[in-house]
Amino acid sequence: MWLFTPAHQHRMLLVCTRGLNKPASVTGAVSLFASYHKTDHLLCSEDSSSINPVVRRRRSVLKSFSIQNKPDMSDWEKSPVSKAKRIEKPVLPKEIQKRDQFRVSSELKKLSLEDSAERERRPPRQRSTPDNSKSDNYEILFGIAPCILALTQGRRKARRLFVKDGDSLNRASVITVCEEAHQRGVQIQRVSKKDLDIMCAGRVHQGVCLQASPLSYLTKDSTPKTGSNTIPLWLVLEGVQDPMNLGAILRSAYFLGVDRVASSLRSSCPLSPVVSKASSGAMEAIGVYGYENLEDMLKLKVSQGWQVVGTVGAEAPEFQIPVTQCSDFKMTRPTLLLMGGEGEGLSQKLLSMCQTLLTIPAGRELSPGIESLNVSVATAILLHSLLSSRKSTR
Repeated sequence: MWLFTPAHQHRMLLVCTRGLNKPASVTGAVSLFASYHKTDHLLCSEDSSSINPVVRRRRSVLKSFSIQNKPDMSDWEKSPVSKAKRIEKPVLPKEIQKRDQFRVSSELKKLSLEDSAERERRPPRQRSTPDNSKSDNYEILFGIAPCILALTQGRRKARRLFVKDGDSLNRASVITVCEEAHQRGVQIQRVSKKDLDIMCAGRVHQGVCLQASPLSYLTKDSTPKTGSNTIPLWLVLEGVQDPMNLGAILRSAYFLGVDRVASSLRSSCPLSPVVSKASSGAMEAIGVYGYENLEDMLKLKVSQGWQVVGTVGAEAPEFQIPVTQCSDFKMTRPTLLLMGGEGEGLSQKLLSMCQTLLTIPAGRELSPGIESLNVSVATAILLHSLLSSRKSTR
């Protein structure tokens, strides 16, 4: 039950009357609108039969007054504030919003259709793949050093340089290879790492491969005679079949200053890209001569005053030929150093032509099965020992 004292009712009447004396505004309209609802609620909160007649009469006056002064909502909707709010936050149906979102001009539609038609006519972009046409007379070199030296030495005919696409193009070594190829008019093609791996059979290519003509053993003596004042030393290889060993031997021979490397053509490893990579490109710079018959070449050089020096293991059987430790041997005249292949070593024919046999002493007691050195390691030690002992011809 709602109970109101006369003073309370009088106060509410004053509040409503005060609103009539103010200028019309949105705030006043809203206040009157709220007062109307509050008054109407209070007047209808309980049954009118149980209310005092005096109170009922006063409430009827208040109710009639509130209805007469009820704010006109149509005026409020036409007010500037209401219009501003409707402009700031327009409420549109979702269908209209979706339609306006994708509305484009007729010119843009035309351009879009023309571009779509052009893309359909355009052939799909293909990834660059190595061109293997006309590659029968070429082989693939791989690695930074072999590619650079093959380009700069000019002993091969370079056709195309393949470079791995990606970050490797920013490396200084790769840039150098590309510059050398560009200066010589060699075509440069970017390919994927997978393509390079296929070219070199999964070996380490360092991001570059070079398609170039093969390099063969030299058969004619085209080396110009120089006025060197040191005793010449030739390295003669018989039956070295492992390309890694041959590459390591060529690298040591080039570094230490051997005057010539000769090899038997039979039962020997060809000068392949694997050899070039194992030699770190030294095969591209040093001439390797091939001989069908090493015996004839040795006989010729002996007749010219050269000495033939062979090699044996530390535990080699006794020979009629003197055996000397490499550290005790002094090279006093032109020398040919003979090195045998893996496993068997020098043949009996070449051993019989040697005037001295050199050996490398071991620094400890050796266990069975490891009494000897790898042929490439032994060659490097012997070459360093002989070249360090040779004297000047002057």
